[in-house]
Amino acid sequence: MTSLLSTAGRRLLPACLAGAASLLPLLTAVPASAAGAVSPPVRPEDRGDHLTVVVRHAGAGRDGTYQVSCHPDAGRHPDVAGACRVLDARTRWGRDPFAPVGPGAVCPALYGGPATAHVTGVWAGRPVDASYDRGDGCQIGRWDRMVPLLPRAGA
Repeated sequence: MTSLLSTAGRRLLPACLAGAASLLPLLTAVPASAAGAVSPPVRPEDRGDHLTVVVRHAGAGRDGTYQVSCHPDAGRHPDVAGACRVLDARTRWGRDPFAPVGPGAVCPALYGGPATAHVTGVWAGRPVDASYDRGDGCQIGRWDRMVPLLPRAGA
């Protein structure tokens, strides 16, 4: 059986490992706060997370146009901090937190009412233009995952 590592690779591997070992004291000297236990400070260029939410047919006290900015939290919305929390929690690398229901999804034939919402702006450096409704079980679930950015149904 042949080795996966060439002769040249076998000579370089110890040198690479020795180089990595020399970094170990530096890595272990990083305080816990810098290692992810505490969020890094907000830089001016990171303050671009801002959304406009237009809600219609959701009922008295819920319809309207709302502004939400996060990092730092600001805007004209009934629960800016809660909206930013849900957005942060739903944001994952490689996934769009505003993505529509996927094609071919099997959705229960439920009706959640006439409410609609349109979210536009910038989130995590990417443009947002997402529409929401409560026309079937999948759409209801998609809406509910964005509460309190979107109003709770029947609240």
